[in-house]
Amino acid sequence: MEDVIRDANRIIRASIEAVLPDAAVERALHLHEAAGPVTLIALGKAGWRMANAAYRVLGEERVKQGVVVTKYGHCEGPVGCLELYESGHPVPDANGVAAAARVLAMARSLGREDEVVLLISGGGSALFELPAAGVTLEEIADVTRQLLACGADITEINCIRKRLSAVKGGKLALEIAPAKTFAIVLSDVLGDPLDVIASGPAYPDRTTCGDAGAIVQKYRLQLGEAMLAALERETPKALPDVETYVAGNVQALCAAAACEAQKLGYAAKIMDEGLSCEAREAGRMIAQYAAEAEGPCALIWGGETVVHLKGSGKGGRNQEVALSAAEGIAGMEGICVFALGSDGTDGPTDAAGGLVTGRFWERATAERIRAHLENNDAYPLLQEMGALIMTGPTGTNVNDLYVLLKR
Repeated sequence: MEDVIRDANRIIRASIEAVLPDAAVERALHLHEAAGPVTLIALGKAGWRMANAAYRVLGEERVKQGVVVTKYGHCEGPVGCLELYESGHPVPDANGVAAAARVLAMARSLGREDEVVLLISGGGSALFELPAAGVTLEEIADVTRQLLACGADITEINCIRKRLSAVKGGKLALEIAPAKTFAIVLSDVLGDPLDVIASGPAYPDRTTCGDAGAIVQKYRLQLGEAMLAALERETPKALPDVETYVAGNVQALCAAAACEAQKLGYAAKIMDEGLSCEAREAGRMIAQYAAEAEGPCALIWGGETVVHLKGSGKGGRNQEVALSAAEGIAGMEGICVFALGSDGTDGPTDAAGGLVTGRFWERATAERIRAHLENNDAYPLLQEMGALIMTGPTGTNVNDLYVLLKR
């Protein structure tokens, strides 16, 4: 069992290293020649690492100013003249508002000779926020919690957030104009929909007010009059002088996992790069392949699951996937299932995800596992069993990775 855990950890490390944004940002900037002075703006969980790479390529003589907005604990030190902000995720906070106000001040100072290199990664929706007229931060935080608790997917959540914000849904690009925008995007949304990633601050919005109203009805959201009025204001459907480059996504994450598994002697197969369902369903489904799989093999999925919160425990979607897989592989030797977020943080925890072996069910006991799942409380049990995946903030964010590994 120690061998399969060792191999799992090697696959985890190699997969994350392959999707770090440094090389992708450098490639994008070499393909695009900035014509004038550059303002560098980075938004999202990978913001610091993307900004550090971009600043290194562009140099201090080209970058005249800039702002980095990322999650608490994700900044790794100064980056030239750039101003660094850390803010709240998944619920926005006052630091994110202060950062957005500073970005808008810079944007409004630009002229036609200027260019903004805009670095976008997952998490930007929460980390970078400025409420629309009549809407308060507290109201946005409240509706975010409502949407997360009811299991709304990222497209639905961001459809609502775009209309409650003064910087989402293409509105930031309007503020940057008449300066040009070159956006480099690290995708954390399946299919790479550019209007959804970080709520599309520099991309035309495909959703409508009608879509927003349908989401309110579907989840019976409790909204005040100002919020409802904001949802009736349409978002930009066209933007001037914006060029966008997708620098990385979940396909690269899955490919890297498969490559490393093959190096370790496993027959690797990517099963699905767009897994999207309830976390517990995903865990059970992955475990179902264990009995028929002929080892040594690595079955790989990429995607992003959801959790319908029913309890008050501590955990994240990937921890629930792992814990839900434990029953299906119970008693099997030389086998494990792991699930992790590529950004290194799973839900409101310091873990990236969880890893369970065929012995986990017996060690933790069926009764305890089921009780922890019912309370959305995967973290304490996985921690007790030494089954948390702890990477720390990785500096990237391209969805989640799920692997069944059988020796």
